[in-house]
Amino acid sequence: MQIIWHGQSCFQIEARHNKSEQTLILIDPFSEEIGLRLPKLRADILLVTHLHHDHNNIKGVEGEPFLIQGPGEYEVKKVFVQGISSWHDDKLGRERGPNTIYTIEAEDLKLCHLGDLGQKELTPEQLEAIGDVDILMIPIGGVYTISAKEGIRVMSQIEPRIIIPMHYQIPKLKTETKLDGLDKFLKAMGIRSLEPINKLSIKSKDISPEEAKIVVLTP
Repeated sequence: MQIIWHGQSCFQIEARHNKSEQTLILIDPFSEEIGLRLPKLRADILLVTHLHHDHNNIKGVEGEPFLIQGPGEYEVKKVFVQGISSWHDDKLGRERGPNTIYTIEAEDLKLCHLGDLGQKELTPEQLEAIGDVDILMIPIGGVYTISAKEGIRVMSQIEPRIIIPMHYQIPKLKTETKLDGLDKFLKAMGIRSLEPINKLSIKSKDISPEEAKIVVLTP
């Protein structure tokens, strides 16, 4: 499996089933109004966590992907996707509305993408639906989502093996209110710095059951 981050909450995932068969998954493509460039992307499965312009640029995606925009269970091209209801704020959606958490199962790996989660903690029902997670994609920029400290609380609830931070301030990103940067999250985790990588290439045998690992991707 290969995981590439394009900025904000946009991830490109390549799940390879054998030498000749793969499924391309894309999550939350953004409008270029936010200052970032969306590369030409094709997808077999397109996931949208909520209908804000920095997450739902469906027209910017090539091909005819199977579109998932909310809660439910879906099986497409040997990939199992589950959408779980959540809130974009900590006031039951009264400020920013709903958000969908997605779990993705492929290649004997389970991924979880939290979207623009604004809840300071997950409910027991949400945790049960999410289950055991190998790779967690979690927002840490605050303002519109959970902050670094709140993110650590949610991480401790889920207990993933690998954590990929997302939705934080990066060069050229334009938002009404500036997001927190990666350094705030790393400092809260007691980490001085981490070398970013262009993509995460991983197999189920690479997952360590003993120690959680943070992976920083270059957008």
